[in-house]
Amino acid sequence: MTSLPTEPDSGNSDQHPPSTPKPAFFDPQAISDLRKTVSRMSEHPQHDEEQTGQDELAVPRSRTRTSSVSGSDLTLTNVNLDVGPFDFEKFLQSLIKRLDKSAHIKRRELGVLFKDLRVVGLGASMSYQPTLASQFSPSNFLNTIHKLRHPPTRDLISGFEGVVRPGEMLRTLAYDSLPSSSSSSLAIPSAYKADVLYCPEEDLHFPTLTVAETLAFAAYTRTPARKSRPDISHAKTSAGKHGGPIPGKNEDAASREECVDLMVEVLLTVFGLRGVRDTKVGDAWVRGVSGGQKKRVSICEALASRGRVCCWDNASTALEFVQALRIATDIARMTTVVSIYQAGESLYDLFDKVCVIYEGKMAYYGPANQARQYFIDMGYEPANRQTTADFLVAVTDPSGRIPRSIPPKHPLPRSAAEFAAYYLAAPVSATNRADMDEYEASYVGKEERERTYRDSVLGEHVRGHGPSVLSAKKERKVGSPFVISVPMMARALMKRRVMIMKGDALTQVLNFLTFVVQAIIMGTVFFRLENSTSKFYSRGGVLFFSILFSALTTMAEIPALFSQRPIVLRQSTAAMYHPFVEALALTLVDAPITFVTLIAFTVILYFLVGLQETPAQFFIFFLFVFTMTITMKAWFRALAAAFRSAAPAQTVAGMSILVLTLYTGYTIPQPSMIGALRWITYINPLKYGFEGLLVNELHKVEAQCATLIPQGPGYDGKITLANQVCTALGSEPGQPLVSGNRYVQLSYGYSYSHLWRNFGIICAFGAAFITAYFLFTQFNTKSAGETSVVLFKRGSKATALKQASEDVKGGGGDEEKAHGHSSSSTVEPSPALDRQAGVGVEGEKEGGEAVAAAPAMTDVFSWQHIEYTVPLADGTHRRLLDDVSGFVAPGKLTALMGESGAGKTTLLNVLAERTNVGVVRGDRFVNGQALPDDFEAQTGYCQQLDSHLPTSTVREALLFSAKMRQPQSVPLAEKEAYVEKCLDMCGLTAYADAVVGTLNVEYRKRTTIAVELVAKPRLLLFLDEPTSGLDSQSAWAIVAFLRELADKAGQAILCTIHQPSGELFQVFDRLLLLRTGGQTVYFGDIGYNSSTMIQYFERYGARQCHSDENPAEYILQVIGAGATATADRDWHAIWKESGEAVHLQKEIDSIHEEGRRRPPVETALHSKYPTSWGYQVATLLKRDFEAHWRDPTFVMSKIALNIVAGLFIGFTFFKSKDTLQGTQNKLFSIFMATVISVPLAQQLQVPFIYMRDLYEVRERPSRMYSWTALVTSQILAEAPWNMLGSSVFFLCWYWTVGYPSEASRAGYTYLFLGVVFPLYYTTVGQAIAAMSPNVQIAALLFSFLFSFVLIFNGVLQPFRQLGWWKWMYRVSPYSYLIEGLLGSVIGRQTINCSEVEFVHLTPPSGSTCSQYLQPFINVAGGYLQDANASSACAYCPYSTTDQYLSQNFSIEYGHRWRDLGIFLAFVAFNICAIYAFTYFFRIRSGNLVSSLKKRFEARKLARK
Repeated sequence: MTSLPTEPDSGNSDQHPPSTPKPAFFDPQAISDLRKTVSRMSEHPQHDEEQTGQDELAVPRSRTRTSSVSGSDLTLTNVNLDVGPFDFEKFLQSLIKRLDKSAHIKRRELGVLFKDLRVVGLGASMSYQPTLASQFSPSNFLNTIHKLRHPPTRDLISGFEGVVRPGEMLRTLAYDSLPSSSSSSLAIPSAYKADVLYCPEEDLHFPTLTVAETLAFAAYTRTPARKSRPDISHAKTSAGKHGGPIPGKNEDAASREECVDLMVEVLLTVFGLRGVRDTKVGDAWVRGVSGGQKKRVSICEALASRGRVCCWDNASTALEFVQALRIATDIARMTTVVSIYQAGESLYDLFDKVCVIYEGKMAYYGPANQARQYFIDMGYEPANRQTTADFLVAVTDPSGRIPRSIPPKHPLPRSAAEFAAYYLAAPVSATNRADMDEYEASYVGKEERERTYRDSVLGEHVRGHGPSVLSAKKERKVGSPFVISVPMMARALMKRRVMIMKGDALTQVLNFLTFVVQAIIMGTVFFRLENSTSKFYSRGGVLFFSILFSALTTMAEIPALFSQRPIVLRQSTAAMYHPFVEALALTLVDAPITFVTLIAFTVILYFLVGLQETPAQFFIFFLFVFTMTITMKAWFRALAAAFRSAAPAQTVAGMSILVLTLYTGYTIPQPSMIGALRWITYINPLKYGFEGLLVNELHKVEAQCATLIPQGPGYDGKITLANQVCTALGSEPGQPLVSGNRYVQLSYGYSYSHLWRNFGIICAFGAAFITAYFLFTQFNTKSAGETSVVLFKRGSKATALKQASEDVKGGGGDEEKAHGHSSSSTVEPSPALDRQAGVGVEGEKEGGEAVAAAPAMTDVFSWQHIEYTVPLADGTHRRLLDDVSGFVAPGKLTALMGESGAGKTTLLNVLAERTNVGVVRGDRFVNGQALPDDFEAQTGYCQQLDSHLPTSTVREALLFSAKMRQPQSVPLAEKEAYVEKCLDMCGLTAYADAVVGTLNVEYRKRTTIAVELVAKPRLLLFLDEPTSGLDSQSAWAIVAFLRELADKAGQAILCTIHQPSGELFQVFDRLLLLRTGGQTVYFGDIGYNSSTMIQYFERYGARQCHSDENPAEYILQVIGAGATATADRDWHAIWKESGEAVHLQKEIDSIHEEGRRRPPVETALHSKYPTSWGYQVATLLKRDFEAHWRDPTFVMSKIALNIVAGLFIGFTFFKSKDTLQGTQNKLFSIFMATVISVPLAQQLQVPFIYMRDLYEVRERPSRMYSWTALVTSQILAEAPWNMLGSSVFFLCWYWTVGYPSEASRAGYTYLFLGVVFPLYYTTVGQAIAAMSPNVQIAALLFSFLFSFVLIFNGVLQPFRQLGWWKWMYRVSPYSYLIEGLLGSVIGRQTINCSEVEFVHLTPPSGSTCSQYLQPFINVAGGYLQDANASSACAYCPYSTTDQYLSQNFSIEYGHRWRDLGIFLAFVAFNICAIYAFTYFFRIRSGNLVSSLKKRFEARKLARK
């Protein structure tokens, strides 16, 4: 529970004295800028935005103007902002003091009290990996039903109790880390939710916003009303209209803009972000600030939200951050709960209380300064230099805790239940309960405190009332946690949306150009249509495309909407704004952009085509297109808001496009639809839009008849118009003109009288979709999360899996944090399961034996005078590494450390020869001799990101690496045996059959190391920050394993590491320390208890390192590493002049001299890759097929889409007749069958790009296999699944439409549509993906290129009417696809016109219909209904389908096999394009031009 209403109580401040740190020193220039900002504020005139509505979302910029300020002690210019360091503590104290003096609303505070806290989770922690076969298993189906009826449960945490008072800081510690559910278990009314703040581990921000814009928005939305703001200006006298102060107003308070400005400036200064204030935050695709800086942005944004109870999940380990929290907690009386991994002792000392969690049980809760002694008295002792936090975590790890040599008198607790029972019986537990009782008696249920708290909340609201009004309305309740009004939210969000779009201007420009290019192409294809009946069909195609294209482009928004949903959820939870207001802002900002885009689109298209050029008709056309676009945008946005993940939303969106397109009325007119599905037209907004556009266009048209019958030889001058008739539908005998109104009435059932009714219906649809979008956005804010389950290969008998099942049955067990260590939703194997599975002492023993049996290393890798320079975008160059030298000896563990941006990973990449830009100077040697040609293959490189195929098991991942990286001559049995040895070596035996993508961070990191070890690296093992994101025990396990590799296997290891604990740091033998600019600060032995390294820095003027201080933190502080730290001397210059640097050079020379006496390291690989090309393809193909088999969602969605599309298209054109309309229906059924290739091709691009990225990141630098083998396997692995899907589509579609059952026709159609066509869209989709940097660009490119296929395949615009664009028909593969399929299923058949399709005319007097029309029929074709009739001749224009297809679409039945051959040629071209695009865009690291440019830059740098 959470105690809600409290008020500041100075009486309690002495009860728990805070351990306030000395303020850190900050960047002097930043302080100068901040001083200028505050000085400007003090003289800036005030205004009241609540009264005038002139509030602005201000993004502060650096000030250059100074001001001399004197006067009142209520100005912030007197708060220690003159010469000297910025004292954040005094600054905040002054701010609070001014708030108390000037604000009319009392400050409030909030504590947390929890009793018998229990959180129950659903499901098992481990299960079997689903496969395609398991989806059809009856037992799996029954098991799913059973779980729905009786869901398995287990306790996540239970038995927690305690209190965190205002002004206190609590730190949570656990080997498994605190379950995320417990961090958000605070029960608080929604009206006060803004006072409880949860800052997650993931740093999610809008990537195109700058740092300052991100913070300014957060500060703006949480800045309270004027009466609750402090006075940061000169004291001045303000009077109301009658000469006195206005009751309830704080006239001296700062404006909202000034408060935002000050908040942003202070946060940027405190957290060292001023240098990146105008830099984009960025993400995986948008280049922005670094990961550490992004974490600080998240912290600043959370602090700007002004929460009273703040929960920080795996927050920054930077000392400045926790010091700032400590100061804010003490002065502002905040309640702070923090979970931090691998924190040092100085950071731990800042906390008042600590909570130790052991497998979901509370092992300790109490004062932080008593916890160490508590566990020592329990019977455990810390390791040498082990920090208190690491010791507290270690006692909960059976393999990490150390029992005292003298056992205690009581039984030593070992299990989680025993730890919890011991705590409940301890005196500290009684003290905790007494503290809880005292707090509850003093704060909970106190009416006066509740009223004060409620009044304080209301006082911050912009639309709230002052205290004088509140006193008269004591019963008034707080209904909303938001401090600003909805209009203010809308204005702020609209401005932010503009900033987002401005930051992503390229996308907006590309979208605009796409519309312009499409309008030009469509306009020229249908250029200046004649006023003829032959153009009725073409006009309909233009109008249909104009609304369809706008709808299709809107689908691209769906991924973007899902990517921003976690951000909106987090900010709405922090009471920054209502989620629906974000949707409103997007709609309002997008509307004018859409308006401008469509003006260009419609003007170009309308006048190029030559539609009716009257002002009224043009503006009606524009109005309908614009309204339809807004409506369809709202539809797709509502779909995205209605689902919790992108996959089902995109599937439904794709199906909705198919349904809406089919039932618009263009492809199949409403009179021809079957009754069972005709109702869809009434709920289809596109139908009303198309009808409105068509009747608007043809309303006043009297089209000249294109074809009068009879005519030609024998009729010239012998007949009159009275004996002729136009063949167009809607014509009348004896009339040369055809009314557009009559044509649309008979063809489509449309009427001009419906024009404005349809517009109203479209507006109603738009309003309904927008409303649904707002509602779904407001209430469906969460995203679908993956189940927190470790999955095992089916058939596995893993002990851990059995134990997890038993835990669920017993209702116990503990769930690891599902998303704590990484963005993937996984669960960590628990220590209990590890012990059961043999990963404990026995497993470590076996692993140690395996390590000892590994081949020993004898070669020494060294480097001298390494420099690395890269070109910048502005033409200048930057040196990232500057004269770095060192070596890594066998059996030694070398740490590579430095502050953020010092070049640690850069040096690792340079040494491993993994750079592809810039110029590297210097020498790298093995035993003093040149590197072997296969250096990359003889080294292992473990990247910081654990890149693996998520569907592979651990054993399979290792075996794949062994197959590809060990010579092909090594027997498979020997490779498999070494894989088992590496599994033992890395402690992975119990999880050998576990799926890699579901493992936790520690076990994925172990897998990464094992994958490199299984390749038997002879020379060196590189590791990039292997402990990042791990808790202290997991980090210790990884580093201890590396130590074992070095000691027992003699492995040479170079490892970057970020701020290790003292215990971890002591494991390393040597240290290479870099500072910003890639300059060496120290290289040498660390020494026992870090004595050698510490003596070096103390000898050259550094302060003394205290005995209880973390040496790693000490050296970083000394050299000035950190967000705001500075150094008092140039440690790089000191190093260059030191005796240690001279000794290093002598040592390297000695290594070279000794090594050159030995023969050089032999090149193990005499070809580029260890295995043959065919072996690579076979191995990759097996892996790809297994990946598809274990991803049933991917395969089933492919098959389901084909089934649903096949049945829907089939029943839409169900049993089409042999009439003219029936023949056209069959034509469109084939056309629509080809359209589903769009979602199918876009779907397959995702795994293609993922596998390519995996290859580029990890497998290509290790020279595992050829890129051509990868491409070949991708094609071969994907095509069969698409053939299966298309085969299912054929079965659902072919006979449903009513195509002939002749074996030759059905067989040809299946061959073309079910076998060759999937080959085409597979290869063309992969070809486009090969030249695309990511999935989003690939989807955009494919949609854009497919639009050409729609235009130039001869369906929307027949070949004879394409004009200049006829060449595009020839090069469009779909032209041959459509012709081949239509010729096969429709050709060589008769046509029987329906009654409405007959053309009626009157023959001359005395002639029968046959006598009169037979000469014409002999030339033009067709037939008569009654040849002997003497009046009202009924003539059908076509008697055979060949005549119909040839005259209208230039399709010939005899071309079908030619078309199949040409289409296969296009498939071959696509395959060649995949290889070519992969080579030019990926293997050469860009296109040919960029490749030549890089070579030129390299030569230019080399000359310098």
